[in-house]
Amino acid sequence: MNGDKILVVEDEKELGELVRDYLYVEGYTTILSHDGEEGLAQFHKEKPILAVLDIMLPNMDGIEVCRRIRKESTIPILMMSAKKSDTDKIIGLGIGADDYITKPFSPGELVARIKAHLRRYKHFSNQNDEENQDIMEYKDLKLDVKRHELYVKGEKVTLTAKEFKLLYVLLSNKGQVFSKEQLYEKVWGYTDFGDLNTVTVYMSKLRDKIESESTKPQYIETVWGVGYKFNDSV
Repeated sequence: MNGDKILVVEDEKELGELVRDYLYVEGYTTILSHDGEEGLAQFHKEKPILAVLDIMLPNMDGIEVCRRIRKESTIPILMMSAKKSDTDKIIGLGIGADDYITKPFSPGELVARIKAHLRRYKHFSNQNDEENQDIMEYKDLKLDVKRHELYVKGEKVTLTAKEFKLLYVLLSNKGQVFSKEQLYEKVWGYTDFGDLNTVTVYMSKLRDKIESESTKPQYIETVWGVGYKFNDSV
């Protein structure tokens, strides 16, 4: 066992136990809950390194659990949904989730995503610990790497964990063009199962938070047919 704790909140008992068994084989300790309130309580008690939340849960739905976890933690959060509509997917991303997976899914795919998110989360955390530059500043932007905080024109702006990582990658490489595939690999940690539209959704949300006019971005520039770059000529 590697000691990493993963919170799984799933009201379908058999599915929850199946996911737990797959994670056990990979060496993870799984905290399994079957309703939202219990899951949130387990999060506070056990301090997991990652959370997997079903959207439809009794007592408190997964979206609210995600919101509450995100207010106090930057751990990766994966949402599970039985609905295939894009609305559920985007709502999940908008409240701070890092990824989503639609039921029915292969437990092997879920485990692969979990491992990829943990690799990126640990790498990013270690990278921040080792770097001397705790504060990154450019024009009206100030990124506090240690505290995971962003300030725009002196005012604190709340970012999700993935929004923060996306901005960090772009700001650390001003002027370099990244394709969606490259950003997905750098921020989400895998490409095999990824929906590249996720990058577009996150880029739109990030622009809304850092740009004076998100439709006329100054910082994050779209390079048509290629990808995105942080504009170093602002």
